Amino acid sequence: MSLAIRPLDPAAAPAWDRFVLAHPAGTFFHRAAWRDVIGTVFGHATHYLYAERDGAITGILPLGQVKTALFGHSLISVPFCVYGGPLAADADSAAALLAHAARLRADIGAPVAECRFRDAPEGVIETALHDGGWVAGESLYVTFRKPIAADDAANLQAIPRKQRAMVRKGIERGLTSRTDRDADLLHRIYAESVRNLGTPVYPRRYFHALLAAFGEDCDILTIRDGETPIASVLNFYFRDEVLPYYGGGTAQARARAGNDMMYWEVMRRAAARGCRVFDFGRSKAGTGAHAFKRNWGFAPSPLQYRFLLAPGARIPELNPLNPKFRLFIAAWKRLPLPLANLLGPPIVRGLA
Repeated sequence: MSLAIRPLDPAAAPAWDRFVLAHPAGTFFHRAAWRDVIGTVFGHATHYLYAERDGAITGILPLGQVKTALFGHSLISVPFCVYGGPLAADADSAAALLAHAARLRADIGAPVAECRFRDAPEGVIETALHDGGWVAGESLYVTFRKPIAADDAANLQAIPRKQRAMVRKGIERGLTSRTDRDADLLHRIYAESVRNLGTPVYPRRYFHALLAAFGEDCDILTIRDGETPIASVLNFYFRDEVLPYYGGGTAQARARAGNDMMYWEVMRRAAARGCRVFDFGRSKAGTGAHAFKRNWGFAPSPLQYRFLLAPGARIPELNPLNPKFRLFIAAWKRLPLPLANLLGPPIVRGLA
């Protein structure tokens, strides 16, 4: 039967998600609901495409068009997500999806298209990327993933000694955890944390949109010192994996081992939920986050990002290690928090 490339519509979303769930390379960030979150919260155009043959989905490619005056114009799979790229059941579907992405990049005038693979593309995807002229970027980012057990004692013992001692400090100090859906509390803690790192904050409505879009497949865990919330994180669940994705802590959290306790409680509760993989997410080599995750006994694995460039275009360098952003980061750290919260959302929509 002939192969067709179609835009995702609401009627096809359940079949899209079933394909993602069944595909070995599928991730939480391939899910269809990201399309509406990205479009509604950030105002970016989305181009979610699927390959169909004889009424069945044989491949998917989620794309977001990010265009801002400050940070340029790119077509990304998937914006604001660490993983993405096409999923396909056969060579024809892979080739057709990537060819459509190439035409779309040219039609909208974006100098760059980007696919964010977690693992090195294999088989039909790698062949289609090679044939389509996609190139690998510098291995700037790594991800941290590790199996976890059903048993708390085994998971605690698997944490290296020094980091395990920090978790025990949090326990001994009587820190407690609670899971809920309080996006406003999460945003308050997260906003302070990212301001201190020199990073613009996401709008509060983004966290509300994620909770609404993904329902029981995400939650918020907050650590309290007595009645005072000191650390909070938004977690995603996919298959048997947990991904603590947006998190932060106050100055009190750093002094009281609150961040250490937070990730331990995510791990402990996820294991009880049936999760067997802990995904610590993306970090840049040479950063504090990278070192923190290694302290937990997680080994870094380079992320495999691929780019399709217009003639004369270069791979974007929108990361805090770029020397061009040093003065901006230093200045942002000194902003009063209310001002950082006001200015951050319009800026961060281009840092996808």
